[in-house]
Amino acid sequence: MPTSSIHSFPSSLISKPLKPFKPSFLTTFFPKTLTLTCTTSQPSKRPTSKNSRKSSYGTSRRSSLKKTFNQEQVVFTAPVSDDPVVAIIGGGMAGLVCALNLEKRGVRSTVFDTGIHGLGGRMGTRTPDPQPLIFDHAAQFFTVSDSQFAELVDSWMEKGLVQEWKGIIGKLDVGGQFVSLPSSPPRYVGVNGMRPLADSLLSETSLVNVVRPCWISKLDPFNGMWYLSENGKPQGQFDAIVIAHNGKCANRLLASSGLPLVARQMKRLELSSIWALLAAFEDPLPIPGGAASSPFEGAFVKGVDSVSWMANNTKKLLHSQNSGPHCWTFLSTAAYGKRNKVPQENIPNATAEKVKAGMLGGVETALGLPKESLQKPFYSRVQLWGAALPTNTPGIPCIFDPQGRAGICGDWLLGSSLESAALSGMALANHMADYFQSGGARPEEFAVGLMNEFQPLGGHDIGQFPGLESEKQTNEAQAYELAS
Repeated sequence: MPTSSIHSFPSSLISKPLKPFKPSFLTTFFPKTLTLTCTTSQPSKRPTSKNSRKSSYGTSRRSSLKKTFNQEQVVFTAPVSDDPVVAIIGGGMAGLVCALNLEKRGVRSTVFDTGIHGLGGRMGTRTPDPQPLIFDHAAQFFTVSDSQFAELVDSWMEKGLVQEWKGIIGKLDVGGQFVSLPSSPPRYVGVNGMRPLADSLLSETSLVNVVRPCWISKLDPFNGMWYLSENGKPQGQFDAIVIAHNGKCANRLLASSGLPLVARQMKRLELSSIWALLAAFEDPLPIPGGAASSPFEGAFVKGVDSVSWMANNTKKLLHSQNSGPHCWTFLSTAAYGKRNKVPQENIPNATAEKVKAGMLGGVETALGLPKESLQKPFYSRVQLWGAALPTNTPGIPCIFDPQGRAGICGDWLLGSSLESAALSGMALANHMADYFQSGGARPEEFAVGLMNEFQPLGGHDIGQFPGLESEKQTNEAQAYELAS
């Protein structure tokens, strides 16, 4: 899509080559009898539109798993091109930052993204009519704890892309018991929402191409290159690939790609499901105040089954005080999302109404309002993030398979925050650029993350916010405030 289990990595890990596995690793896990070698003289048949249509899409999860763990390993033996081009599949924060940092190293790339309305992945913003309705409906804000990410955020500030969110946020317990969090560390949001920030990141690039909406459905290795296609339609050939998205679609894409170790690591990832309810009200909600008696603008909700977060987009993004409309984003708990999970591409009306009623009822409980006393929103929309946030992590900035010239970046490799996503994109870009500079002659020096074990990942249901107060500190602050 917070506090405990936040992984902290020194900046040097992002800017320098990652620690490789020992040479014996490749001997053990890339056995010659299970490889599909791709060289410049490879005699195998070139992928065609007809062949590309035979993708793994539409296969069952069981058959996808079987392919993942039994497929042959692709081994590229041709020298790396002097002017390599990388395909980045996924245009969220990790994929975009990866493209930016590849450009800094002089490497060209193409970002493929499925977004119809724009880039960003979970950096989603909706602006439905009538204006001025606006909702951040996934990532709500972010914090900064890493020096390299701080430099990136400073540059966004200078360009007017982000701003500090100075409104009161805190913890809301059942019955309207609210405790505000300290204003430090600063909290940041996109000036016009999260999606405009994502769309602006590549505006000044010269070595990055963007293709959207595009759903890459097949990866074919041939003659030392990766051939990409979308439901049989060729989308180009590339020297290396980056998988910058996750979930069932990424698993199906990798299931027959010739990258069994990369596919296995992706398959180990576990993701939560979160419902988002966007609701616009004519009048202000009866919101409890913080230390200065001002109504809060965002709150982590505790003790309510259907709601884990609520935020006033109108105040956060438009800085409007009491003039309507009042646009709120409510996010569910992971447990509620799992219990009410349906195909997110085709949500049944009955489920949508049930979730809406359940979440509005949860808002009433959190605010201490009588049942069915909350004013009816004049606009509402529910959306299911079926693959919302990671619940486990290998704790390493990126994954790279030098034999198949394929890498993975994403927040889940380090945590569940925008900072983690950006650091992962930086790490993979620098690691791949170093690999290209080596000519690919010593692949054993560049294998990373292919066998790391996963550990449970803590934080809020809506993600982690590095530097934000811990649960223990929040409870201590609440006890002090109540005692006062």
